[in-house]
Amino acid sequence: MSQSGVITFKGNPMTLAGSGLQVGQAAPDFQLHYAHEGLKALTLADLKGKPSIISVVPSLDTPTCAVQTKTFNQKLGEMGDKINAVTVSRDLPFAQARFCGAEDVKMQTASDYQTHEFGEDYGVEIEELKLLSRSVFVLDAEGKVTYKEIVSEVTEEPNYDAALQALTDLA
Repeated sequence: MSQSGVITFKGNPMTLAGSGLQVGQAAPDFQLHYAHEGLKALTLADLKGKPSIISVVPSLDTPTCAVQTKTFNQKLGEMGDKINAVTVSRDLPFAQARFCGAEDVKMQTASDYQTHEFGEDYGVEIEELKLLSRSVFVLDAEGKVTYKEIVSEVTEEPNYDAALQALTDLA
C-alpha cells in the first residue's frame, strides 16, 4: 500500500511506501545499524523502558537534515538519560558517525540502509527517491506511538516544540 498527497519534495508530489503509523498504535519492530567499534544493530527492544524520540531525515549531508539533527541533539541533551533519542536516515552508518563527530552530536544515529524495512513499516520511505521522508515519532516506554509528524514539505523543518512537548509529557 502507498500514501499519496502526504508530502512534497521541492514542491513536487511524492509517494510514501506503506500505510503509515497512527498515534496509539504499537510501533513496528525494526533493525537499524550504527557504527561503534564496527557495525551494531539497534532494535525497538533496545528503546523500550524509556520514552523515545525518533527523528527521521533523508540525509545528514543536507542543510535541513543537519539543522534538525543538531537542534534535537541540543534540546534533548538537557533531558539526559531519561529518554532515548535516535536520528534515522539511509546514510551509511560510517557517514553518520563521521557527521556526529564533526558536528559534536551525541544523539544516537542509526541507518535503514540494509533492509529498508523501517521506512516501509513506519510509512516514511519516499518511493520515488528511496530516501526517508522528514518525520518525527515519539514512543512511550512500551513502544506505543504517542506523537507523529510527517513534515509535508520534505525541505522544511519539523515542529520541534510539539515533538519535545510530547516527549516531555512522557518523561
